[in-house]
Amino acid sequence: MYDLVIRGGRVIDGSGAPAQTADVAVTDGRIAAVGGKLGPARREIDADGLLVTPGFVDIHTHYDGQATWDPYLTPSSWHGVTTAVFGNCGVGFAPVRPGATDYLINLMEGVEDIPGTVLSEGVPFTWESFPQYMDALAAMPRAIDIGAQVPHAALRFYVMGERGADHAQMPTDDELARMAALLEESLLSGALGFTTSRTTKHRARDGRLTPSLSAREPELFALARAMNRAGRGVLEVNSDFGPGEFEALRAAAEIARRPLSCLLVQVNKTPDLWRQTLDQIRAARAAGVEANAQVGCRPIGVLLGLDTTVNPFSAHPVWASLRNLSAAERYQRLAHDAELRQRLIAPAPEGAASIFAAELSKAYPLTAGGLDYEPEPSSSVTAQAAARGVDPRALALDLMMADGGTGLLLHPFENYCGGNLDVVHTMLTDDACVLGVADGGAHVGVICDAGAPTYLLTHWARDRTRGPRLALEFLVHKQTREAALAYGMADRGLLAPGCKADINVIDFDRLRLLAPEVVYDLPAGGKRLVQKAEGYRHIFVSGVETLQADQHTGELPGQLVRS
Repeated sequence: MYDLVIRGGRVIDGSGAPAQTADVAVTDGRIAAVGGKLGPARREIDADGLLVTPGFVDIHTHYDGQATWDPYLTPSSWHGVTTAVFGNCGVGFAPVRPGATDYLINLMEGVEDIPGTVLSEGVPFTWESFPQYMDALAAMPRAIDIGAQVPHAALRFYVMGERGADHAQMPTDDELARMAALLEESLLSGALGFTTSRTTKHRARDGRLTPSLSAREPELFALARAMNRAGRGVLEVNSDFGPGEFEALRAAAEIARRPLSCLLVQVNKTPDLWRQTLDQIRAARAAGVEANAQVGCRPIGVLLGLDTTVNPFSAHPVWASLRNLSAAERYQRLAHDAELRQRLIAPAPEGAASIFAAELSKAYPLTAGGLDYEPEPSSSVTAQAAARGVDPRALALDLMMADGGTGLLLHPFENYCGGNLDVVHTMLTDDACVLGVADGGAHVGVICDAGAPTYLLTHWARDRTRGPRLALEFLVHKQTREAALAYGMADRGLLAPGCKADINVIDFDRLRLLAPEVVYDLPAGGKRLVQKAEGYRHIFVSGVETLQADQHTGELPGQLVRS
């Protein structure tokens, strides 16, 4: 007798093969059988009319701190994610010397927009080495599986001290050897990869550029040799891809003989750079280098609201009187003071204008009744204001004051240069690209893209009207088996005998994203943007039900995945 049989669902097994109506049986946390009319089980679920898929694998999150206090790792666990990998972009919290946590908090706050007060209160820092950090993660029960990577910034700062954050300083030979030895030790202890940031977008809260930005080839190659010796791990990188950059990363991957995974987005300043980088990745693959590009499935956009980190008025001097109020107090002040609203929407003095106020032609209402992440230019705040004969700033304020001051505007700043998702379609359908820009756990006050797995299925397979859609089997494969194999996790992402019983049972007809909202549930009362979903009937991790009818069951079967 099986432990569980999910009967008669539309099974998309993660391999990319066509869907089939079948039963899925589970025994001892593993898939026991997939086929028609399987035998009896201790528990049976009628999945007629429902979609049955492997649990989703998200290889690009930033739950490094949240994983130490939140057993549910929301928002990701609301969206079918059963395995999350963090430690990306070269930032994280191990290794760390006692008393030296402030810099890593300062860096994470600046790079990933996670408040320092939240991290100071929430992260216990009961470890020093990276293996000790993994042991601390392994000891905490949680709803989903997690995997951790070694961040370059933390490693560099641990070995070099304050010199590691000084871009005029280079590591000595002894320091290079020490960094390499620690990386090798961490990989052999189960780290899934080594990550580095080489982008000027990444700065600490105090304005200093991320430590790994200025790492030269000798440092990269020393760490690559450590990966070669360990024979484990992915080399993940976030880079601006200036001249010669990809060549250096490719050389490091060749030395490491490990997969290279590069974050790839379209940026407004150089809208065709992503194509050049993808061509370089494809050339490396053709030459036998294992490499891929991590891409997203929707525009990366800042959410603008009265209670988010930024909005069109947040740099305006008048906003200073509102900044430290509670959300409710701020709304009441604005709602009952017409003169205050007029002063707020008046042009700001030179030097105090927000870029978001100047670019309302790129901001779009994001309403609960129509979460449009591929909006037409004609629906922008500026276009709507022109059609109504009103000031765009006044309309922006009105839209944010909707629903008691919870209204949001979406300002896409990456992957949307052409005003549509055609570029994203090209990325998704390129076999050199894997999914990996959801950033769960990061940018908590400005971006909320952790619902990407739900958007991937609903928008690209069902709801898109501004271009071609994609087959559901293809999309499930990208979010499951392909993502799992990109990090060497061959035991998951597939509904096949012997594989881990991570399973989503989805009412695809009802599947939808709910509107993002601001909640105050972080340590120290910190706020964050979250986005929930409807349509997940059941989610299983290792055969244990963790979510039913979109609500957590309280079961915590998740484990640390070690390489």
